[in-house]
Amino acid sequence: MSIAREVTYLRGDETLRAHLAAPDERADRPAIVLIPDVHGLSDLYREIAGRFAARGFATLAVDLYTREGAPKLADAAAAMRWIAHLPDGRLLGDVQSAIDFLAADRPERPIGVTGFCMGGQYALLAACSLRGLSACVSFYGMVRYPQRNELKPRSPLDTAAELTCPYLGIFGEDDALIPMSDVAELRAKLEAAHKRFRIDSYAGCGHAFLNHTRPEAYRPQAAADAFERAVAFFEAHLSATA
Repeated sequence: MSIAREVTYLRGDETLRAHLAAPDERADRPAIVLIPDVHGLSDLYREIAGRFAARGFATLAVDLYTREGAPKLADAAAAMRWIAHLPDGRLLGDVQSAIDFLAADRPERPIGVTGFCMGGQYALLAACSLRGLSACVSFYGMVRYPQRNELKPRSPLDTAAELTCPYLGIFGEDDALIPMSDVAELRAKLEAAHKRFRIDSYAGCGHAFLNHTRPEAYRPQAAADAFERAVAFFEAHLSATA
């Protein structure tokens, strides 16, 4: 019987919230940590977690705003300002605790990470710095920081050579937040470091093209294709024989 419920997991003495969607209660299912976009854990990401669960993956969509609550962001500029003030160390620590939560019943369980927009950014950072991951799929995650500081010490581009698992990057060629020159630089860094990766870009698509709650951004055909590629990537790298 399929599962869809709100759960909590621990990071030290802190209790963090998440949404779990899974095909059943079996602890040997391959698992995915899903990191939402800048607006936080919404019904959209509960739905996407359910779509991954329907394909056989126990999926934990994390609420990285458990402490402060989801922000009210008026526009893209406000969203970028919000992201700039988020502490990478704290968010990545929360993701590591989510990975550990999924692995608690079965340490050898294969676990992947995926994310969208800001979540895609953190998915790639996680794949370059955290333990226990076997695959990463990042949907239009920003790869370059405009500046580095104590909160944002290293951008995904800075850490690309440290990628620890196979990576699939999915981008829109018309994304105003992620120029194709940044994607090309990411590809070059991964190639130079001899990493296992694939990068797919979609013509006529901008940022958030999988988000059907934003009609101006949503591109149904590309969204369906990108999701199927993500599922196939996880099937290839989270299976027992991968």
